[in-house]
Amino acid sequence: MLYSALTPSAKRRVLRERLASGELLELPGAFNPLAARLIEDKGFDGVYLSGAVVAADLGLPDVGLTTLTEVANRAAQVARVTDLPTLVDADTGFGEAMNAARTVQALEDAGVAGLHLEDQVNPKRCGHLDGKQVVDEATAVQRVRAAASARRDPDLLIMARTDASAVLGLDAALDRARALVDAGADAIFPEALQGLDELERFAAELPVPVLANMTEFGKTKLFTRQQLSDAGAAVVIYPVSLLRIAMGGAERALDALRAEGSLRSQVPHMQSRTRLYDLLDYAGYAAFDAGVYDFTLREDQ
Repeated sequence: MLYSALTPSAKRRVLRERLASGELLELPGAFNPLAARLIEDKGFDGVYLSGAVVAADLGLPDVGLTTLTEVANRAAQVARVTDLPTLVDADTGFGEAMNAARTVQALEDAGVAGLHLEDQVNPKRCGHLDGKQVVDEATAVQRVRAAASARRDPDLLIMARTDASAVLGLDAALDRARALVDAGADAIFPEALQGLDELERFAAELPVPVLANMTEFGKTKLFTRQQLSDAGAAVVIYPVSLLRIAMGGAERALDALRAEGSLRSQVPHMQSRTRLYDLLDYAGYAAFDAGVYDFTLREDQ
């Protein structure tokens, strides 16, 4: 009932422990708090909050238009409703080194278990679009070092994302990833890799966990859980998948309403009222309310 029974610190420790286990962790992307609750109900390892999803939910493209306040507010809404650890896309830190430090503390206060910062120029753009640019290595390192030094909870996971592979080549991206680890990154997110062989190199050559991004319609092929595990990935995210599925369903329903004059044909595809109430724990709220307020009317009143 209400919010998570676990503290943010406890969820951060869980994420650290799970990463140390060597198992591949699956983090579907939540487009709102209810989706996070569903992800937990289905038994996944964590929740991911994509910057592209936050932007799309605001009706904006993923080109660096969202603010730290908007992302931190949505992160807090998502993190507080689930016992799972939440990993958040913090873009470029919303500025340079000092901004990255403030971003870390704002997201730490929001209750997330981890975040990732990228090495694109600011403002950034979607990592699977052409024409993106990365900052020089010194600037990228400075961002990560500032982020790592700003955290107050040592269990908060600081992940560094690098987009350098598409811009500078795989070898340069690996060199940059090593420098980011030396600067304090606890994990590495190599964006827009071309195949499993590239992922295998990152996992084999880096001393920290490596994340795989399984986003549809992007530059990376969609691989199975087993393929990613065999390649050495420690975490896999499905950042925009649930939003795409939900919006696809919404569009089909609106088309049916326009064409048929009602939504009768769509009812079998809808989540039932019973299932929604189960996710929202109506029964728990009713039991709590009954326990604190039990009003009975005597016969003589």
